[in-house]
Amino acid sequence: MTDFNNTETDYRKIPREQLNPNIPQGRGMVKWAPFATLPEQFENIQQYLIDQNKIDRPILSDDQLNDLNLHLHQAFHSDAFVNIEYYQNGWLENINIKIKNIDMIQMFLEGYSLNNSATIKLSLFDITRITKVD
Repeated sequence: MTDFNNTETDYRKIPREQLNPNIPQGRGMVKWAPFATLPEQFENIQQYLIDQNKIDRPILSDDQLNDLNLHLHQAFHSDAFVNIEYYQNGWLENINIKIKNIDMIQMFLEGYSLNNSATIKLSLFDITRITKVD
């Protein structure tokens, strides 16, 4: 067995058994910690790009609100499915529902979805358009 401690100066070439166990191990992966923020930065940039496409809540005129109110009550009394376009978190969403109840005090409507029988609640302030489903 060759004694590397006297001739070799590169510790990487000396077998581990012959190294002094009291030598500190070093920082290990701690030195790479600053690069761990890059995925978070990438996610933040992606979120900024998504947020750029979001819209503000549409402001409807009095005529549009009266028209929505008329369509809403017609759909409620005809017991038919309607397509409702509504604002949610910066996006305009669509849903097909049958209106079960209109609560004018708390300003929401309840309905059943065309796809399943779960009850859905929508704020009347979020509704932007109501059309009949063919």
